Amino acid sequence: MLTATMSYKNMMVAPHHLAAKTGSDILKEGGNAVEAMIASAAMISVVYPHMNSMGGDNFWLISDKNKKVKSIDACGGVANSVSIDFYKQKGYNSIPSRGPLAALTVPGAVSGWKMAYDYSVKELGGKLSLERLLLDAAEASKEGIAVTNTLRNNLQAKAHQLEDIPNFKDIYFKDGKIPNVGDKLQFNAMSKTFSSLIKNGLDDFYSGEIAEDILSDLETLGSPLKKIDFDNYAASFVNPLELEIKDAKLFNLPPPTQGLASILILGVLDELTDKYENDTDLIHKIVEATKVVFKIRDKYVCDPNYMTKKTSDFLNKDFIRQLVNKIDLNKALPWPDANVGGDTVWLGASDSYGNTVSFIQSIYWEFGSGLILPKTGITMQNRGISFSLDEENFNKLLPSRKPFHTIQPALAHFNDGRVMAYGTMGGEGQPQTQATIFLRYAIQNLDLQKAINEPRWLLGRTWGDETTSLKIEGRFNNSTLADLKNLGHIIEKVGDFEEIMGHAGAIVDHPNGLKEGGYDLRSDGDAVGG
Repeated sequence: MLTATMSYKNMMVAPHHLAAKTGSDILKEGGNAVEAMIASAAMISVVYPHMNSMGGDNFWLISDKNKKVKSIDACGGVANSVSIDFYKQKGYNSIPSRGPLAALTVPGAVSGWKMAYDYSVKELGGKLSLERLLLDAAEASKEGIAVTNTLRNNLQAKAHQLEDIPNFKDIYFKDGKIPNVGDKLQFNAMSKTFSSLIKNGLDDFYSGEIAEDILSDLETLGSPLKKIDFDNYAASFVNPLELEIKDAKLFNLPPPTQGLASILILGVLDELTDKYENDTDLIHKIVEATKVVFKIRDKYVCDPNYMTKKTSDFLNKDFIRQLVNKIDLNKALPWPDANVGGDTVWLGASDSYGNTVSFIQSIYWEFGSGLILPKTGITMQNRGISFSLDEENFNKLLPSRKPFHTIQPALAHFNDGRVMAYGTMGGEGQPQTQATIFLRYAIQNLDLQKAINEPRWLLGRTWGDETTSLKIEGRFNNSTLADLKNLGHIIEKVGDFEEIMGHAGAIVDHPNGLKEGGYDLRSDGDAVGG
């Protein structure tokens, strides 16, 4: 049986094995966890192009040897020229999900790399050059990558929405057809972009030669993003969310991410129970906690500059107990339509110096906006489509406003000295899966790898699905499904290892130096120690 990977030196986890290897190589060369993460993040933008890109956003949680946690928000805002009227005058009642008009927010990912790199040098003793950190990504994009099952499956599922977008078929199709698993795809323009970043520095993405190429393509293709939007953008350090529960302190990202939902679910469950009798009990409690928390998320969480309440209003025991009182342990609450989800990548790194990183990077939907910039090879995200064109909506579209993000990395400091970094892709499923993995490991004492690969579920819908049912993987036994139905859950049985459940991962750093890593069998990933 597959168990957690263990090492007394370093650990790297990523949903593609080459990205995990790249990060592990950096760690073996003496790099720290932040340096490894930058290298792995660059590499995974090449080998997992359907899930993330330099044209997306990312978020960081960095725990150092003194258990000090730093949080980076690398989320870009809406173009200055954009407004509700901008789309209404073009005949739209909602923001187009694909194409140039879906590319309306500044990509923050590279600025996130830059902020993390500078922090590594100044605070963590980072010594590896930017050239070394981006080398594998530059070479892989030039030499080509092997098409994986997940890349091919996503091309098959989404090609009908994307094939008419300029440049998409030129990049992803072979002889006019979707490539087979094992076929080679090359990203020559992307390789040149990495080479330019190595030569000119990461700021070049926003204010140099690369920026000029990006902006030229965006204007030609019809995106509303302009030079002023790139000039005015930079990632920032933010205060992470914190919540004390039994035996641990939880950390996550503040708004505009749904990190509040992830941390609140575990806070509710901490007050609700301290044991889980069986799979039915575990699923019911997590799902019901998710419901009461999502109602808060969907009413309040957006760009923090526009929120009507502070996160501190929710992260206190009195409010959490109010949520607990809304849960019926013997009956499922009715569930309304859920918001649309997205896809992303989570990566984790832990080094021999005492640093642990939980990291997430995304272009929102698979292939983002589908807009691939010919001069740079960058795929632009479509995160801005989460805004509403309704003037009365709390998350209405406004210039420079940050979009709501489903993505958020998670971190926990256990009272016994362990540090746990964990996370997953999966839109609506992210808070649910984070809670599941944490509880299976921390409360049920499952092996870390088993905690990730045990069958999972998803309340709500992914963006391509119209149902808001409770989707359950087929590996649960029939009695569990029957018991859940008796509690009032609307069950939809899916595959045994269903990709919509997310590509999760986790690392645990023990106080004695032991490191455990686990990756998701639903992905093409790996956990590499060394």
